[in-house]
Amino acid sequence: MIIVISGKNIMRHELIGLDIQVTAYPDPTVMGMRGKIVDETRQTFRVSTERGEKMIAKQDLVFDAFVEEQIFKIHGNKIMFRPEDRPKRVKQGG
Repeated sequence: MIIVISGKNIMRHELIGLDIQVTAYPDPTVMGMRGKIVDETRQTFRVSTERGEKMIAKQDLVFDAFVEEQIFKIHGNKIMFRPEDRPKRVKQGG
């Protein structure tokens, strides 16, 4: 069975490996940062960028995730769960 990432399931899906761009964050030095999610914990993402890896807190983070020809806006406050718990805890449809 092939599972397609859509706006209805993106926050329940595996995020490691997705290309992202930060669109809102309390630290202005992180704004606009682009990279690939390489690890995730309950409260953070580790993102590989051109300047190396950066740990970013999910709290107050808003980012665009790029999947094929689509862009999904994700709010970190809504996915502050362990990655393995997120599919059970995030409401369907985000």
